[in-house]
Amino acid sequence: MNTELIIKELKFKAIRSSGAGGQHVNKVSSKIELTFDLQNSESFTEEEKTLLIQKLKNKLTKDNILLLQCDERRSQHKNKEIAIDRFLKIIADGLKVQKPRKATKPSKSSIHKRLDKKKKQAFKKAFRKRPEI
Repeated sequence: MNTELIIKELKFKAIRSSGAGGQHVNKVSSKIELTFDLQNSESFTEEEKTLLIQKLKNKLTKDNILLLQCDERRSQHKNKEIAIDRFLKIIADGLKVQKPRKATKPSKSSIHKRLDKKKKQAFKKAFRKRPEI
């Protein structure tokens, strides 16, 4: 994964941040919106694109565009850095391939322990009942 190539393909848009903040927030665009067109990206192979589309399908638009917004800080530059870090983390997590799960059996001793515990619990509960006459 070449991060420099990926960062060059990112598009940024500055928006006015919402919420309280007085006069300053009404005239300064500090919120950053990051967009990345995954379908037309040249930094990923076709296999990587399909893997990312499959794993990030909840975060993508219909046109396979990833949108991220950041308005944590008052500075536009810091928000841009935070958005880039988030984006790179999302992409790195999306490219990880899980190793296949190996089916295992419980050991004989664990089976015996479980059955013994069940018998003791049943005995305990049976003792709580009223005796039949």
